[in-house]
Amino acid sequence: MRMLKAVFALLVVATLAACGKPLPADKAAYAGQWNGPKMEMLITADGRVDYKRENVDGNGNTSVKAPIKEFVGNNLVVGLGPMATTFVVSAPPHQDGEAWKMTVDGVELTKK
Repeated sequence: MRMLKAVFALLVVATLAACGKPLPADKAAYAGQWNGPKMEMLITADGRVDYKRENVDGNGNTSVKAPIKEFVGNNLVVGLGPMATTFVVSAPPHQDGEAWKMTVDGVELTKK
């Protein structure tokens, strides 16, 4: 019985993890590897986010690996099931000379 519950829980997690939707055409510029001071964020064209940021106090880091649930304006809502976090995008992806940049949660990121 315990094994059956474990397999069921694994199937639920795998199903929820696969719920990402591809980026909408008007948000295609969000896709890519973005890096900034003490922060990196990978946004895939198939709608997944892999985020890592060093904590302000320097003790450890915060990371999120989850599908994008939706865009609210320029902001990304990312999560699984009822659990979600919003990344506030104050400057959406834009070209600055040769580089692509955007500002997320107050950090200016540059696309690799």
